[in-house]
Amino acid sequence: MDEYKLYPAGDCAINVTFSNRVDPQINRSIQQLQENLRSMQQTGITGFVPAFRTLTVFYDPILVTFEQLKRVIHQASLKASTLQTQAIRIVHIPVCYGKDFGPDLKNVANHAKLTPREVVKRHCQPNYLIYMLGFLPGFVYLGGLDPQLATSRLATPRLKIEPGAVGIAGEQTGIYPIESPGGWQIIGQTPLRLFQPDQDEPFYYHAGDYIHFDLVSDFEYQQIKKMVDEGHYQVYIETRKVTEDGDSSDTAGITDDGSGSGKN
Repeated sequence: MDEYKLYPAGDCAINVTFSNRVDPQINRSIQQLQENLRSMQQTGITGFVPAFRTLTVFYDPILVTFEQLKRVIHQASLKASTLQTQAIRIVHIPVCYGKDFGPDLKNVANHAKLTPREVVKRHCQPNYLIYMLGFLPGFVYLGGLDPQLATSRLATPRLKIEPGAVGIAGEQTGIYPIESPGGWQIIGQTPLRLFQPDQDEPFYYHAGDYIHFDLVSDFEYQQIKKMVDEGHYQVYIETRKVTEDGDSSDTAGITDDGSGSGKN
């Protein structure tokens, strides 16, 4: 596991801080440490918040002290994974690009010296690692954007961005789950409801999962939106086994409720 330092975050949290860089290996260390701590079932730990280079561990100081928790974290960091393979989740997000759905697609294309079609093709190619959620409920900060698509934020942010808007800001891409002001370059939109506070699981994804953007037409967008509104649409979630040497194999696709397969 990568080296880290521990810093108090108030009187009921501790930050486990790794090297100051955005790196998939650091993300794996954060995810592994979180799983190790969960498996230890330490009394007094109340929650976790993973981020780009930190894992914040929340605790009840009445049940466990700061010094005790430091020792527990050290023990968890030494605990090697017993799994030879890791199951990752790839959440497929349908997106309609350009026109009214993506008013800034041409801006990104001009900046990248590509056609809008080429921008869409490149944007739909990677599986994007979710490093963290933040800013808004369910707003994903993703790694893996094609460097040529990196585009600065708008000089003047919009006062209103619609839920489901897919955008680019600098070297990152992300999705606005709810209506919000914002300065990201909007290139498309998903018909999915990405924040569902009335559900036991309000999000389809978590930090450490991956997102893949699937291109859909205007007609398909409207079809999916209708199914979403009627409660019939099931988000396609692909599972893939990754070995320690980085090789991967596809497994059967599963829906968000774990039943069946298919994209709708």
